[in-house]
Amino acid sequence: MDITRSSPAPVRVVTAPPEPPDLTVLPAPTTSQPAAHRGLLRDLLALVRPGQWVKNLVVVPLALLDVRPWHPAALGRIGWAVLGFTLASALVYVVNDLADRERDRLHPVKRNRPIASGRVSTTAATVLTGLLAASLTCWAVAGPAWQWWPTALYLALSIAYSQGLKHVPLVDAFIVATGFVLRLVQGALLVGGRVSEWLALCVFALCLMLALGKRRHEMTAAGRAHRPALRGYTLAFLDHLVVLVAVLTAVSYVLYLRDDAALAAGASFVTLLSAPCAVFGLARYLQLLLVEEGGANPVHVLFRDRATLVNATLWAVLVSVALLLSRL
Repeated sequence: MDITRSSPAPVRVVTAPPEPPDLTVLPAPTTSQPAAHRGLLRDLLALVRPGQWVKNLVVVPLALLDVRPWHPAALGRIGWAVLGFTLASALVYVVNDLADRERDRLHPVKRNRPIASGRVSTTAATVLTGLLAASLTCWAVAGPAWQWWPTALYLALSIAYSQGLKHVPLVDAFIVATGFVLRLVQGALLVGGRVSEWLALCVFALCLMLALGKRRHEMTAAGRAHRPALRGYTLAFLDHLVVLVAVLTAVSYVLYLRDDAALAAGASFVTLLSAPCAVFGLARYLQLLLVEEGGANPVHVLFRDRATLVNATLWAVLVSVALLLSRL
């Protein structure tokens, strides 16, 4: 061994400097807790559908048509009836969405509902159901004794509807329309007024037409798979039913004006002028439903269709003038 040969130089390990962080890739922002709470509150509010509360504001005060004269106590009782049906309908909406969450996920529009989309958990929806039920119980206890039975009957029918009757063709639409008649009865019961048979029939027929129209739109938009009751309908059958019920609505409205509306002679004439407005409103809805394939949401039709808005305003003016003349 040649010890004179120099030893090999030690290997130097050079550590590469760390690469600078890539500033083009930013971490995903996390949602703050207050923002998440605000989003949950918005979804819970959407769950009780405040846009549908206008139905109570329109139907319940119809009981005032037979009250002579109007007084603050009657207006307060009508407000109390509206509050009760608003709580009851909100409770029904939550229960229905809980029961239909799996089926709603198959619908192109209803899948965006808070429960079906997963934004609101079933636990949160159940807690909301309990709060609404407790509030409705307090409403019944605080109001006049035993005058809350129309709201209780509406709630019982709605629960039966949610648990299975909504799958029975025709029965499903008739239950929905009956709920609006119960709104009218609740208002009349609290103000001590009489419910006109022709007015009740008009409300029932009108709401039945809207319920059938909604089912027709669902058949054209998503087929029969979404709602089992749709298997008992065809488009032609629904078209005939909608037209039949529209005629019944117009006839019962005119008969109410002629026989039951407690109006003076001049007021009766002004009110009869509203009959063409009523017929035009029915015709316009049928046009939106059968020609333009709309009518899925009657509330949206009422507030978004310009022709319907103008016609409804004219009808309201004529009826208001008639009511003022009858009180002179």
